[in-house]
Amino acid sequence: MLSPKRTKFRKQHRGRMRGVASKGNTIAFGQFALQAQDCGWVTARQIEASRRAMTRYIKRGGQIWIRIFPDKPVTMRPAETRMGSGKGNPEFWVAVVKPGRILFEMGGEDITENIAKEAMRLAQYKLPVKTKFISIDKNLEDPSQENTKNSKKSQEEVKQ
Repeated sequence: MLSPKRTKFRKQHRGRMRGVASKGNTIAFGQFALQAQDCGWVTARQIEASRRAMTRYIKRGGQIWIRIFPDKPVTMRPAETRMGSGKGNPEFWVAVVKPGRILFEMGGEDITENIAKEAMRLAQYKLPVKTKFISIDKNLEDPSQENTKNSKKSQEEVKQ
């Protein structure tokens, strides 16, 4: 499971989850992605369960990128403990997820949209936040081809 090797401080405040994701809200590595629709905490166990579900479905073909990392410690007090005596010990790690954040990406030559959609569907059952499957449009994937077409048109216009 994912967890930081070391942190500056052992314990953190719970914090608030307001607003939308400003970082990590676009597809960067693959062609298909799973995007969060609401906010929440995703634990390291849930990330690992989702990753396993996707990997098993695509039979280790293609590639999967995990775009979130659980770097927030969640503390818990022992059961039946009296009030006071400080904050509890860190029990597990969570990643704070806001709406718009890309959680997982998938890509590869042998990964079709149907395969990716089904794998992401299996993964989203393991997650506590609502998610949406998104993909890169084929038109947006190769902007260099559009530029060459435009440059050819402009060259032809110059010749006339």
